[in-house]
Amino acid sequence: MLSVTILGNNSAVPAFNRHPTSQVVTQDGINYLVDCGEGTQIQMIKYKIRRGKISHIFISHLHGDHYFGLVGLLNTFGLLSHKQELHVFGPEPLQQIVEMQMKVAETELPFPLFFHTLNKNEVLVDNERIRISCFKTRHRIECYGFLFEEKEGKRKLLIDRVRKLNIPVSFYSSLQSGLDYITPRGQLISNDTVTAPPEKGKKYAFCADTRYDESLIPIIYGADMIYHETTYLDNMREMAYERFHSTTKQAAEMARKVMAKKLLIGHFSSKYSSLEQFESEAREVFINTDLAIEGNTYEVH
Repeated sequence: MLSVTILGNNSAVPAFNRHPTSQVVTQDGINYLVDCGEGTQIQMIKYKIRRGKISHIFISHLHGDHYFGLVGLLNTFGLLSHKQELHVFGPEPLQQIVEMQMKVAETELPFPLFFHTLNKNEVLVDNERIRISCFKTRHRIECYGFLFEEKEGKRKLLIDRVRKLNIPVSFYSSLQSGLDYITPRGQLISNDTVTAPPEKGKKYAFCADTRYDESLIPIIYGADMIYHETTYLDNMREMAYERFHSTTKQAAEMARKVMAKKLLIGHFSSKYSSLEQFESEAREVFINTDLAIEGNTYEVH
């Protein structure tokens, strides 16, 4: 199962009990942290995010509301004797910034910390469960979105048929891997008669800070759920363009054009105390839109 928990949904300045950008993507019990704005640690504690399950952190860009919480989080990992290796992905200056702060504080971390520089569209993580890649967005400084793609799972056992044919439990795993079964008498039982095709892996796109940019369409096309920034309501399109951000209806238009099943909107400007109009405007273009509400977990269906 693939899901997204929102820790921060605001833009540059914390306001109205909303916090800078951060979210956790969870796949089969493994947590991937996406951006780490100020206050992320507090939000993780508040919403019971298991820090020990985090092995990868992805920083979209080096505006403070997306990474100012990172050094504090790394330091906390050290104080809590975290042992698991940690991989941090971000634009090139990130490693230098973090290492300088650690050096000044004479901090020695008790776990292996690996930095990976983002400088092009590429695959960052690729294992038997998930593929994670990055893609450039159109922001004022170098900025990247992230695409999470679940791998196809194992075949599903049709357990009543399996038991009726007396296939031993020890062979169940082989059936799930697609193998046929041969009985002790030499009879072949075709795999597709006792299993069902695996469920298709889900796809989630975090589009980061960006102007409305149709060059993203082929990259995230067919995503089951996308998160797209909506810093401003749609009557502020000119300002959004000048500041390299997007509006409600632009985010919704992107979701419509990539044939997404669901849209989450966030990165709200602190000029807005209420968010209801963000949702209603986006739904005029793409009905299956939800506000990215802090503390909520959204399953990718």
